[in-house]
Amino acid sequence: MSTSSDFDAKKAEAFAGRMVSALNDAAFGLMVSIGHRTGLFDAIRDQPALTSQDIASRAGLDERYVREWLGAMATAGAVDVDPATTRFSLPAEHAAFLTRAAGVNNMAVFTQLVAMLGEVENDIVECFRKGGGVPYEKYPRFHCVMAEDQTVLSFLESHLLSLVPGLTSRLTKGIRVLDAGCGSGRVLNRLAELYPNGRFSGMDLSPEAVERARSEASRKGLRNVEFIVRDLSDFDQTAEPESFDFITTFDAIHDQARPLNVLQGIYRALRPDGVYLMQDVNGSSHVDKDIGHPLGTFLYTVSCMHCMTVSLAQGGDGLGAMWGEEKMREYLQRAGFRSIETHRLEHDIMNNWYVIRK
Repeated sequence: MSTSSDFDAKKAEAFAGRMVSALNDAAFGLMVSIGHRTGLFDAIRDQPALTSQDIASRAGLDERYVREWLGAMATAGAVDVDPATTRFSLPAEHAAFLTRAAGVNNMAVFTQLVAMLGEVENDIVECFRKGGGVPYEKYPRFHCVMAEDQTVLSFLESHLLSLVPGLTSRLTKGIRVLDAGCGSGRVLNRLAELYPNGRFSGMDLSPEAVERARSEASRKGLRNVEFIVRDLSDFDQTAEPESFDFITTFDAIHDQARPLNVLQGIYRALRPDGVYLMQDVNGSSHVDKDIGHPLGTFLYTVSCMHCMTVSLAQGGDGLGAMWGEEKMREYLQRAGFRSIETHRLEHDIMNNWYVIRK
């Protein structure tokens, strides 16, 4: 302990409390992830108070593990416990953010990232020491977790398409659409389903993600959508000129190896009257302006341990998720775009939405 005369004991005590909270919250995140993956939250939703054995039986799980998990949930205040009977229940107010029935509000989905990032901690530590990055293949569940995120799908029809005046009319008539860095293709498949006259193309570096996208399209019987495994690092040279009316990227630019090349390729591929809709993290290029961001620590951590490092693993720019709106606009302008509109949705604290034209 410092003995300096300017040492603030109250400040030290407050930070010690912050660290205690951090340990509890980190553990809580891991256990919420387990509760989500095993279906425990769904098993006790809308149920009366149950014993650990009742809950284990409902979920088809081992009681001893369920009992210890319930201990973590009870001490965290996520579930209620009756001290007289040692029976547990999930308050409806908590179920609204922890169960699959909650849909887009199910925050348990994102706690899976905590465990996923922990799996590459040793690799990240080596990168701190030696530089370089951790490649996509080190994150076997990444696209699976991202496919559970319902945010874009939930607001696609009600909020996102309306950001571009006249877009739904053009989609109904039939236009050509590209989703660059499409991941598991859920948004593109939904668009292809809604607008059968259109032609839809998705491109992504991950064979695993593309296979998931193709499988979903096949299950839905969609014949107007295609998915291509493709590294977009040379898209500035290989994009088919003026071939798409509408291009989208959903949190996909900042972790590209060559983000400027991708943006230049999008500019090249976009028709003169076309529109580019870009989702990216709502942040600043100046860290001091991100202090107070409701998800600031989480986003910088995801950036350090995934977005930035997968780009660096390809010898890329390593912009990271928190590259910020200022740098994002700089890159768009360097790519040739001149009209950039920023939109924020009231229910989306994490992202900005940009309507971009040549």
